Formats: sequence, structure tokens, C-alpha cells
Amino acid sequence: MDILLTHGYFLYEDPREREVMKPYPPLGILYISSYLKQRGFAVNVFDTTFSSYDDLRAYVERERPPVVGIYCNLMTRPRAVRSIKLFKELGSTVIAGGPDSANYPAEYLEHGADIVVIGEGELTLEELLPHIARYGTTGMRHIHGIVYREDDEIVYTAPRAYIPDLSEMPFPDREAINIAEYVRVWREHHGMGSVSLITARGCPYRCKWCSHAVFGYTHRRRTVENVADELELILETYEPDMVWYADDVFTIHRSWFFNYAEELKRRGINIPFETISRQDRLKDDIIETLAEMGCFRIWVGAESGSQRILDSMDRRTDAEDVRRVVRSLQRNGIEAGMFIMLGYHGEEISDLEATVDHLKASDPDLFLTTVAYPIKGTPYYEEVEDRVIPMKSWSEGSDRDFTVAGRHSRRFYDFANRWMVNEVKFHQQRQNGHGTLPRMAKAFVNAKLGRAGMMLTQREVEHGQ
Repeated sequence: MDILLTHGYFLYEDPREREVMKPYPPLGILYISSYLKQRGFAVNVFDTTFSSYDDLRAYVERERPPVVGIYCNLMTRPRAVRSIKLFKELGSTVIAGGPDSANYPAEYLEHGADIVVIGEGELTLEELLPHIARYGTTGMRHIHGIVYREDDEIVYTAPRAYIPDLSEMPFPDREAINIAEYVRVWREHHGMGSVSLITARGCPYRCKWCSHAVFGYTHRRRTVENVADELELILETYEPDMVWYADDVFTIHRSWFFNYAEELKRRGINIPFETISRQDRLKDDIIETLAEMGCFRIWVGAESGSQRILDSMDRRTDAEDVRRVVRSLQRNGIEAGMFIMLGYHGEEISDLEATVDHLKASDPDLFLTTVAYPIKGTPYYEEVEDRVIPMKSWSEGSDRDFTVAGRHSRRFYDFANRWMVNEVKFHQQRQNGHGTLPRMAKAFVNAKLGRAGMMLTQREVEHGQ
């Protein structure tokens, strides 16, 4: 082979992922695989999702790939770094790509990678692989979009231009991995087998906490016909019960969205799906069309019920209008999910109270909470960089293990999360009449304990370990 493509997501070795059991295949490396194969390269893919590190070791020892390309994101860094060490021990040239290595190229080089690809990988690897085969990993300054070490110097080459027409790209190389196992796991744990696809790359919005390390602030759409062709192939080949549109903002382009809905209708395609969007991109006519297309759940990046915090994030959304969106989704038979972020820079208890009131008024079907962490390369990170405290070593942790000196303590946010989740749960059970007395009592007590804990810890601030 010319290159082995892999990643660092081992489902059964991650306790948090085993609780969720919603794996999706690594579309990024599957796009690279199909593109390189189309250009005549011999490509193998080792999908680690349902495998173990020992399986990966045995495979690489047997196949001895000359080059390994590994996708690295925030949640997989420790396993990716461990895998890079293995590949180097067995004599492979290692190329790291993805958002985490783009944010930390020097660290990945220090931990064994020979080259870090910044941005999209397809065109870069097409140029890079023949060079490595002929000259090794030196003299690469003319190859755009990479970082590498030459003697004692870390070389950053010129940025590579983004692929202008995504519809000319081949579909992801799903045949290279076991998609049927993904569908089976989804059916077993959630009653519906799911397959993912994307209709575009990149997001033009500038929310301060969001990383744009791979696609920048571009937004490039495939044609409606091209996406519909891929969806039709997915349905014929894998027979899923639903699909997941993995776009950053599925309904971002109004005319494209309505044209796509018409194209699916013309082809007689109506498949249940869920996806993500924004409050300002969910007008009532879009929501009605989503329902007609088969959408059963939309996740809305609500983040906070405090308009002050949303403005501080440069979120460019309206907290009050989120409530309209949720009601409209539910009125059209679509579940409304909300993402909520606690602990953003400058947040006060009054902002948390506004978020709880917001959740009660919105009454979403689901909401997920996280405590804000500054991702390197984002405006949020730059704002608090001098106060960022890593709670683990770089190779054993990730940016999710960052805390910020001076903000409320982790204990405070544990209590705040407990209060928020249970206060809203109790409110919903009482208002909607779905809660039994024991469940309501449990939520009520947990909310009170969470609030009491907040009061006891409100003067605690982060100082590190």
C-alpha cells in the first residue's frame, strides 16, 4: 500500500462513549481514501472504532505500511499519540491531520509525527505521498499546507487553498470499513440504525469558543443533486432506519435547503433524520419543510439563556427567539434538543439563573450541558490564555481538561449543573404531568442540593491542581 489511514477513536476503550453508544464513522479519512484511490494510490483504512489498540498493533506489524495518516481530534489525542509512537517503532512515516494536530503541530512533531497537515487533506496528500516515496521527509517547503521539522527548524509552509467544488469529490469510501456494524450498534442501543453524511464543509459564523482549525471560516456546499445521489446510495446499500446530517448548520443556506427538499421529494425519498442548526436559521417555513422531509429531531446551539453571555460569545443569536424555535419545532412534530454551555468567560450566577429560566420557558425535549473549555486557536482561548490551567499532561489530556484561573471552581460547576438539570426536570415533570411522585421528589431534592452547593462554593475559584 501507499498509505494506511486510521484514527484514534476506540469506542470500547472510552467509558463515556460506551455510555452514549452513538458511534459514527470517520468521514474525514473516508473522503481522503476515496480521493486518493481515484488518483491511483493504494490505500488501506484501519477503522479503530470497534477495534482495540492490540488489534491495531497486530495489523500494523503484519502489513508494515510505509506511511500512516492518522486523524487527530480533541477527544482522541491520548490514543492518537500512543498510536503514533507505535507506527514510528514499526518504521512508518507518520502524517497527522485533523483539528487537534492543526492546533498543536509542534507537540505532535515532538511526539513522533513526521508531518502535520493543516486544513483539508486530500490535495495535500496527493502531492505529499509521491515526494515521500522519492525523497523522504526533507525538502518539502514547496508543498503547501504542512508543518514538519527540518534539522532543528520547524517549517510551516504556505497555507493550501480549500477545495473549491466539493461536488467533484468522490463520495466517502464507506466500503473500506464495516458500516453495517455501525448500523447494528445503533439499532441495538437506540432502536434505529443510522448512517451519517455531510452536505457542506465549514461554518462562516465566528462563535468565539468554536474551532475552525480545518476548514477555516469557509462555507462550501455540494449541489443538491450530488447530496441526493449519495443519500440514495446510502439507503440502497446500508438500509439504515435514519440518517444524521453532520453539518455544522444544516439549514444555513435557505434556497439550497428548499431545493434539496424538492429534489428528495422528486426522488420519493423520505427518511427520518436528525441534525444541528441555529435559531436564526430556523424560520417557520424551514421547520415545516424539515418535518415534511422526515426530520424528527433538531439540535439547537442555544448555549445560554443570558443574552449578555451570548453577545460575549459573539454567538449572534437571540435567546428569546430560541423559545419560538422550540415551540415551532414541537408544533411540527420535531423534537427540540438544546446545547447549553456553563462557565463561559464572565458568567455570573445571574446568567445561570437566566439560563434555567430560559430552559423552563423553552421546555425542550432534551438538553445537554457542558462546562466551557478554551480550545487553542479560538478567540476564547486568546482572551483567557494567560489564565489557562491544564489539568493533565499534554499527551494524556486535551483542551477539555483546561480550566481557567479565577473563574468559579469545578466543584461550583458540578453543583450548578446538578441544580440546572434537576430544576428544569422538576419543572417539566410538574408542568407536563409526566412525572411520578418519586421522580419529582428526587428531582426536587437534587435541585435543592445543587443550589445549596452553589451557595457554599460560590467564593471558590480555580487555582489549578
